[in-house]
Formats: sequence, structure tokens, C-alpha cells
Amino acid sequence: MRFHRGMKTTSGLFVLVGLVVWAASARASGNAAGPEKPLVYVGTYTVRGSQGIYAYRFDAHTGELTALGMAAETTNPSFLAVDPSGRFVYAVNEQSNYHGEKSGAVSAFAIDRQSGKLTFLNDVSSHGAGPCYVSLDKTGKYVLVANYDSGSVAVFPRQKDGRLGPASAFVQHHGSSVNHERQEGPHAHSIEVSPDNRFALAADLGLDHLLVYRFDPAKGTLAPNDPPFAQIDPGLGPRHFAFTPNGRFVDVVSEMGSSVSAFSYDAASGVLDKRQTLSMLPKGFKGENDGAEIYVHPNGKFVYASNRGRDCIAVFAIDATQGTLTPIEDVPTQGKTPRHFALDPTGSYLFAENQDSDTIVIFRIDRSTGRLTATGRVVHVPSPVCLTFVATQ
Repeated sequence: MRFHRGMKTTSGLFVLVGLVVWAASARASGNAAGPEKPLVYVGTYTVRGSQGIYAYRFDAHTGELTALGMAAETTNPSFLAVDPSGRFVYAVNEQSNYHGEKSGAVSAFAIDRQSGKLTFLNDVSSHGAGPCYVSLDKTGKYVLVANYDSGSVAVFPRQKDGRLGPASAFVQHHGSSVNHERQEGPHAHSIEVSPDNRFALAADLGLDHLLVYRFDPAKGTLAPNDPPFAQIDPGLGPRHFAFTPNGRFVDVVSEMGSSVSAFSYDAASGVLDKRQTLSMLPKGFKGENDGAEIYVHPNGKFVYASNRGRDCIAVFAIDATQGTLTPIEDVPTQGKTPRHFALDPTGSYLFAENQDSDTIVIFRIDRSTGRLTATGRVVHVPSPVCLTFVATQ
């Protein structure tokens, strides 16, 4: 399970993990060690001995991670995002109290490319409790945040020195859905801009909506699109989503329904049209399960989604014309609760973070078939959750 919001740790804080891989690609960062050994940042739940964000180097030839030590000490670093220049890391500190305010925080860090150390710059209120997702717009001028507990989204301008300024936009979601325990109110779970930077989409688990906002990249504001959302089947609980590389389709993983929904996307209008919803689980599966993360392969041919409970990665093929999905396989992550996973920018490796067994298991991807093969490489990290990549200079 995802630590259902409303299920607290003994400290009363939500905790989440992020992992940032510095790789040689459009989202990877070059450094003195060479592109074959990019820098990796691992954020953690600050429990079980963890103190914050840790640094590694990744050898793309062997799939090996080498530990560099702590990069920055910070409380419950959550989802991470890196600006397009590859100079700054942004983390949501998933908590419910920020200087006496019922809110979490968003923290900014500067990257030292030689040592991998992170220098804290500043933090700001996320304007909502339980922030669980952070991303940047395509220009890197704005940081977008989803607050799960409060069911809201916010946008923050990024200063030239990497620091965060006061919010330029804030939207409180309203409503509920059919599950009275999990969907008693809004629970914003993720927010990302469209490939052309004209729209921002937000998945709200509590509403069963994939909301669409018109995004103003000059002012950093959000305005409801027409129509303002795409409907997810009641009770499924949308969590995260991913655009295909060509921008024509959007795939959504639903936490409560353990399902993936495929939508066509009209880039001109920002309108989504549902094509398909299918289960991520094999027929006859009887146990408890929650869907978690979703990624589209860089070649646009495959979709990967994680199951917590069955503890596997479900693999699907994408129909290039219709955007519909066909199951290929599901592969055990060799650990418990893969809250998050990520692909390296070349699409050669998949990193499965097993939150409850404190491991990152690395798989090689067959780019022609989409299938996964374990490399035998396992990294021990307290409560790992999220991976994201740094852009090259």
C-alpha cells in the first residue's frame, strides 16, 4: 500500500522517497567522472536510520551503483525534480506542519557536480498538507506541487539562483467520489505540464479526475480548461500519469483500481478522450494491491506500471495508432512495495524501488520486446521510492 493518506507514521509525518539519476541523455548531467558514470541522488523516508538524500554514481555499462554518501540532510524528502539546466534539485518535504501552518514544504538545493553534495538554498510552504509530487515546467522557471492531504496544487516561480519564490498559483480542489473512506474529499496526487508547456494535468485520487489547466508560462498561473477534467471510472483513484513521447496519448495508473487507463490527447485543445481501461493484475489474483507508478519507454512502444501487494512491474505494448495497451508480462520486483520505479533516459535499465524491503533492484530492458531481466544488482537504501534524471549542460 502507499501509506494511504490518513495513515500516519508514529511521528505524524508522511514520508516518501525520491531518487535522482544523473545520466548521459537529454535529462542527464555530464560531470568529471564521465557520462558512463552519472551521478545518482536517492531521497528517503527519514526513518530506519535515514537522514535525507544520498548520492551514488551509476555505471550505465554494468548497471552498478556506487555509494558516495549523504548529499543533504533534510526531513522526509519526497518526490524530486531537477531543473532543465541540471543545476538544482527540488524536493517536497511530505509533512503536515510547516512552521505551525497545516502544510508541507518544498525545498531547493544546488548541485555540486564534482562531489555530488547538495547545498540547501531555501524552502517554502507547499500551501497544503502532505505534498507528494513535484515537477517543473518545460522552461524550468516554475515548480509545480501536488498536496495530497489538502487536495490542492500550487505553482512556485524559480529564481535565477535556484531559490523558490512565493506561489504564483494555487488551486484548491473540491468534491468527492464513491469510496467514502478513501475518496471523502480531494486528494491531488501528481501534476505535470504538457509537452508543449501550454497545459498542466493533475491526477486527483479523491475525485477520480484527471484535471486539465491552461498553464501560462509567462506568469505561472493555472486556469481551468474547457472541459476542466477527464473522468476516470468511479472508485479507481488515479495516481500518476505519463505522456507518450509523441504527445498523442496519456496513460494513467490508478491506485485503488490497480488499473491503467489510456487516453488520446489533443495538444491544441488540451482535451483527453479515454480509449481503454484495463487491469494491471492477472486473472484470479485475490490479494490486496495498489497501483503506484507509471512510465512510458523513450521509444514510445511500451508502458511500465508498478503493483504494490503483488509487488511486480506490469509491462504493456502500445498500439502506435490507437494508443491502446496490450499486456506483455508482469515481473516480480524481488522486494516489497515498489512505490516507485524509473527508467534511465536511454531506456536500457529500470530501477525498481522496494519501499518496505529497503532495496533498489536494477533490471535490464529489452528495447525490442519491452521485457525485463534482472541484472543481479541490488542496492540497499532505506525506504526508496522515486527516481528522476538531471539534464545535461
